[in-house]
Amino acid sequence: MDAANQALVIDIGSSSVRCGAVDDTGQLRALRSREVLPTTPSPGLVELDAHALIEAVLALSAEVIAEVGAVSCVGIANQRATTVVWDARDGQALGPAIGWQDLRTVGTCLELQAQGIRIAPNASATKIQWLIANVDSHTHPIEFLRFGTLDSWVIWHLSQGASHVTDLTNAGVTSLIDVTTCSWDQAMIEALALPASLFGTIVDSYGESARATALPGSPPITGILGDQQASLLGQSCVKCGDAKLTLGTGAMLDLVLGDTPPAEAKRNEHGTFPIPTWQHQGQATWGLEAIALSAGSCVEWLRDDLGIIESAEHSEAVAASVASAEGVTFVPALLGLGTPVWDFGARGLLMGLTRGSNRAHITRAVLEGIAQRARDLVDAAELDGGLAIERVRVDGGMSANDLFLDMLADALERPIEVAPVLEATVLGAGYAAGLGTGIFRDLDHIASLWSPRLTKEATMDPFFRGLAREAYLEARGRSERSIPGLSDIDF
Repeated sequence: MDAANQALVIDIGSSSVRCGAVDDTGQLRALRSREVLPTTPSPGLVELDAHALIEAVLALSAEVIAEVGAVSCVGIANQRATTVVWDARDGQALGPAIGWQDLRTVGTCLELQAQGIRIAPNASATKIQWLIANVDSHTHPIEFLRFGTLDSWVIWHLSQGASHVTDLTNAGVTSLIDVTTCSWDQAMIEALALPASLFGTIVDSYGESARATALPGSPPITGILGDQQASLLGQSCVKCGDAKLTLGTGAMLDLVLGDTPPAEAKRNEHGTFPIPTWQHQGQATWGLEAIALSAGSCVEWLRDDLGIIESAEHSEAVAASVASAEGVTFVPALLGLGTPVWDFGARGLLMGLTRGSNRAHITRAVLEGIAQRARDLVDAAELDGGLAIERVRVDGGMSANDLFLDMLADALERPIEVAPVLEATVLGAGYAAGLGTGIFRDLDHIASLWSPRLTKEATMDPFFRGLAREAYLEARGRSERSIPGLSDIDF
């Protein structure tokens, strides 16, 4: 195939690195994957081997190029907010990468909050502080240190140290961005006593930003997106009102709004967050993100901890073996509730159990509860975004469960369109790279590539749908403030 018509894509997830090629028809080819698992040295800590990630990226990229031939460009998608600090003199990471889920800086965040500075522990800002505080300043003087989210770290190595850059979708989750200028917030950086030399240049999400001289042919890097924005683009959500729902370990609903920036980078009234969806030629497009902290992890709980299903895939057959959950209701709050209430002290709840309740009823209730939780996200996004979401595009591991998709369409009361690939982040990285180099003309071209695997419509009787929603909301209310001390913490 002509190199001008295909992009190499690199997708760095929470547990693996994937590489493939996307051609000018939007088809994904030669997908490769390597597991790079995080470690948890103690409760609340999440670390990754930053150099193992680079090894995987280089090895898999070489395999893909060997299969498909030369590529004209490179696109990168990555888990957001995971933080690396390295020495610019040799490119060596100074300690592990700190995962976005890591909670070691909760105390620091609370101290800053008392000073009027609101930073959540999942953002990069306090992770940077922690890493620098734990560096031997004699061996690694501060002026040689560099910070990056995983896109920056990978690009530094792909460019063999020539480029220190990030895009707005990744910079936007550091808590160090001025949303009015789409640049680093110098006042916040100074307040945290971080040197300006740590930070790379913020570049467009699509358009040439570096050259991957470590790869055959030294292709330009022309696409960079955080994972949820990559999934949004990968599902051709490019117009105001387009929304996608990714159902993995947790659930993320992202909604495209337009060019008007938010007044400030803080949580909205109904629990969503403003996000940049992408930036091109210095112009940012903005959207909203709603978050459920538990989704597919609840199915893993049924499998790994309760032992009532053999595999995640088995949940569909078990749930389908009964016509209903027989009044059993589940609230997926195993790690607390995100949007809309943001209650870290909420806990998962099963209610309505009787002597006749069995594993099928419980499994079905868990799937229904996740679908209802997704409805929470859609409702919040509509309220904060001030517009109606007519249909929702869906990807993620749970999108392989056909029975769950029926439940989801009924809970959302609108059509759902299922992505042609399980994880749309890879396609999104390819689309961004292709936009940056001319493989794809513009966002309208990306919109034309949408071809869902299937579409589901709501079929449940409206009366019973209303009863199901009422039962869930009653249960959700009871799950809140299960641990009041945690509930009182608000980032």
